[in-house]
Amino acid sequence: MARFHFVLIFFLCYYCLPFQSSAAISNVPTKLVNEICNQTSNYSFCVESLYSDPRTPDADAYELAYVSFGLAYLNATATQDSIAKLLKNTTASAASLKRLKICKRDYHKAVSALEQAFNDLNSETYFQLAKLAGRAAAAADNCQSAFEGTHNYSPLATMNACLKALSGICIVVSKLFTGVD
Repeated sequence: MARFHFVLIFFLCYYCLPFQSSAAISNVPTKLVNEICNQTSNYSFCVESLYSDPRTPDADAYELAYVSFGLAYLNATATQDSIAKLLKNTTASAASLKRLKICKRDYHKAVSALEQAFNDLNSETYFQLAKLAGRAAAAADNCQSAFEGTHNYSPLATMNACLKALSGICIVVSKLFTGVD
């Protein structure tokens, strides 16, 4: 089981954070980043994700909200692009195409929720942020579920896991504004 988690973390970081520099990894997390990441399911992934953005070392809660939702948005839109490419694959089976169409709808919902979160951040309306991040995570879960119980491996498994983890960071950051646990 530990080996599985190591492999999953490796792939998450490799595929989700391709723009990350080695300097970002060596940074000691700020008190705020440490507080946030200690509340997520994967501390290392959280720190590495947040520090993939150069604004993080000097960021306050408001800026970290933009960073975290931005990372989730980039993942969701990249996944949408991957789904579109996979749907154009004429060699895919009808069953695979059906599953990918489910994922296409799910990621449309995820991107819409994350766009709404940005609008809420811009208008300093914070009470729906956690709910919107939860919608993005649920979309990733639903997409992944479309491939469960089949002999087909989800070609989006890594991206789904990454969006779910990034959405988890967004949820924790959102709680900084609402005080809800």
